Amino acid sequence: MTDSPVPTATAELPPLTSREPAADNAPDSPRAATPQRVAAGGFRLFLIVWFGQLISLVGSSLTGFALGVWVYQRTGSVTQFSLISLFTTLPGIILSPVAGALVDRWDRRWAMVLSDSGAALATLTIAVLLYLNRLPLWYVYVAMTASSTFSAVQWPAYTAATTLLVPKRHLGRAAGLRNLSQSAANLVAPVLGGILLLAIGIHGVILIDFATFLFAVSTLMLVRIPRPEESAEARQAKGSIWREAGYGWSYVRARQGLFGLLVFSALANLALGLVQVLAPPMVLAFGTAAQLGTALSIAGAGFLAGSLLTSVWGGLRRKIDGILVFSTLCGVSILAVGLRPSLVLFTAAAFLFYFAYAVSGAAGQALWQVKVAPDVQGRVFAIRRLVGWSTFPLAYLCAGPLADHLFTPLLMPGGALAGSLGAVLGTGKGRGIGLLLVLNGLFLAVVSVGAYLFPRVRRIEQELPDMISD
Repeated sequence: MTDSPVPTATAELPPLTSREPAADNAPDSPRAATPQRVAAGGFRLFLIVWFGQLISLVGSSLTGFALGVWVYQRTGSVTQFSLISLFTTLPGIILSPVAGALVDRWDRRWAMVLSDSGAALATLTIAVLLYLNRLPLWYVYVAMTASSTFSAVQWPAYTAATTLLVPKRHLGRAAGLRNLSQSAANLVAPVLGGILLLAIGIHGVILIDFATFLFAVSTLMLVRIPRPEESAEARQAKGSIWREAGYGWSYVRARQGLFGLLVFSALANLALGLVQVLAPPMVLAFGTAAQLGTALSIAGAGFLAGSLLTSVWGGLRRKIDGILVFSTLCGVSILAVGLRPSLVLFTAAAFLFYFAYAVSGAAGQALWQVKVAPDVQGRVFAIRRLVGWSTFPLAYLCAGPLADHLFTPLLMPGGALAGSLGAVLGTGKGRGIGLLLVLNGLFLAVVSVGAYLFPRVRRIEQELPDMISD
């Protein structure tokens, strides 16, 4: 699931195409077209690419952990530590529309090779400077910016390549496997990183990361990813790189079902961003840091379980049901987290939240891959990322002031709501955050139900054509 202003595209709205008749009242009335065929034996080829990217992702997570420890030990500054996360994510989000347009111009395999090679070079430079004891702090941020820039190419290229390799019926499983690789990296990196830092030092950890990039590139060289067939949409969008970058927005805006799903994703990620910031301090109001760490580890296992289930099962037949039903379950879980200051309740609800989030996210990925023409997926998925993730910074900015200055005073002893809602939620430290999480969970559940009540979103799988076949 995924608000900053979206640039207005100058490209003309693209035509809609389809293999099957649309509903009578559907505004997205399509015309006949032939869906893209995937490569023979493509799922086996996808597994080769996936395994290489899994190893590379684990290596990158190890470096991220090790560099964070190195920066904090050197500076003692939480601000300096947090800047690593900022420089690792923000450039990739900002540059994603241009990167998506480039991916659609290039061969998808070579785009991934370029991305992995560029990130490997940045990583190797850090290792060399560390070895020479000449690594300035500012270069760490430069290297993270470079890695984020290359990831802006890698993510849409990897996703679009998956569409060309995996049959339609297995896209849910493929999305589950990609979630599985992320959850595995999140679980393995802190434990393994701590052991390796003591055993071989930060230089060794970074060199391992460099080796994982080389492994990922070698797996890509074993696979041929077919070029997508040119669609009417792609022919109409040809022009300057800026026009093609803006075309991703035009493509989504012309299809009310996809546009509604994009708006839903942005609103859902606003709720998710608030949870990321607010849940830890709420738990620390009644528990210890060790208890919080244990609870979050168990919650992470929920994401792993959801990813495993999806990779085997493939998800619900109607992907839109998988997105919205499990998003509603995410909202209910967030609501439950804020009800009482209970570690058991928090752990159980957080496990359920991450489980449902994994299933919903995999269903969303599969739906977008089926409904977007393969030769414009780089641009469209880049816009999806830009708009969807833009609400995370908004959530990070709002969470602290809302909790500290508005909700916490309401449920302190003698607060305005202490005698009413305080009888249900409790009063004192952390209970204002609990109220904010309850409202946030209710918001996500209402947004999910509201999306289902919007006909263009609910009927998206009937009204928009499938752009790939089995």
